Amino acid sequence: MTEALLAALFVLVLASFIGFEVINKVPPTLHTPLMSGSNAISGISVIGAILAAGERNTNLSVILGLIAVILAMVNVVGGFLVTDRMLQMFKKKEVKA
Repeated sequence: MTEALLAALFVLVLASFIGFEVINKVPPTLHTPLMSGSNAISGISVIGAILAAGERNTNLSVILGLIAVILAMVNVVGGFLVTDRMLQMFKKKEVKA
């Protein structure tokens, strides 16, 4: 179990550094459309978190899985809110007479 935990932590740290570098290289004008498009990937994270929470091997895995579900859902909802806000900028404003 220790080797699997170390491998998982290594992947997490490596993915965090790579993700940070990739996001830093994106120009601000493209950041919002790209992040709103990544909501499908966040949905996959939700499914993975639900699977992790449902295994019930230990109480710790259930608690960590629940935290993962909550954080992934915050990410998905936030992405949709950002997308909606971005799309509101492109709507034509009604002119009142």
